[in-house]
Amino acid sequence: MNVAVVGLGLIGGSLAKSIKRHSGHAVYGLDIDPDVVTRAMMCGAIDDPLDEDRLRECGVVLVALYPQKCVDWLSENADRIAPDALVVDCAGVKRAVFGPIDAIARRYGWTYIGGHPMAGREFSGFGYAIDTLFARASMILTPPKDIDIARLEAAKAFFLAIGFRSVRITTPEEHDSMIAYTSQLAHVVSNAYVKSEASQSFSGFSAGSFIDLTRVAKLDPAMWAELFVLNADELAKEIDELQRNIAALRGAIVSGNEEALRGLLKDGSDKKK
Repeated sequence: MNVAVVGLGLIGGSLAKSIKRHSGHAVYGLDIDPDVVTRAMMCGAIDDPLDEDRLRECGVVLVALYPQKCVDWLSENADRIAPDALVVDCAGVKRAVFGPIDAIARRYGWTYIGGHPMAGREFSGFGYAIDTLFARASMILTPPKDIDIARLEAAKAFFLAIGFRSVRITTPEEHDSMIAYTSQLAHVVSNAYVKSEASQSFSGFSAGSFIDLTRVAKLDPAMWAELFVLNADELAKEIDELQRNIAALRGAIVSGNEEALRGLLKDGSDKKK
């Protein structure tokens, strides 16, 4: 089968490399930077550049771009995608992209399923793409309610075959609610944490906890800003909850109420799975 990968950054590049590692599929890649496409060919991540003719021959089209860019690219290239193709976007939010792309898919006849590979690194770009990125990751899929079950099963089988540990089926709404907590809030907290003046003079005073909490402060500002804004309602709820929890801890600390503090700390410790 021929597979198209649109956007050869960390996620798209790692998808291409994973497909080549785990399958015999031909992979055609497209990126805004021609040098990245050349590098991807030279290292064997893709077989050839993706053009209009090759796009029409692809049975799977993976779009690994920023959310609005996913919508824009599919809108501009919808008539070049084969009617029997499966199209999966990899955007980190789903409500904002699912409706527009689903409407395009219905107009042109190809199958669309929203997707989100639950993996990443603190660095971006093809240079950091690896063929093992998804080895312990789940692939989240948000199919239309009227999806043909055989098509959904084929999509699940495809992602499991290229190296994902599991596939989770959900709705765009549940995805955005959960991802606000499991991913976006962690980046907000890490970004705020490293802005302390103490972060400029901690040499020799840090250990594993500091490394764990600060790792995701290193991010792509343009991408994460778009993701945060597109999921503002759900993310704001999680930030509000975090602020309430921190306020409770602060209150117990400054008042010297060790009994209350022990209770709060135990509650958090018990909830850690």
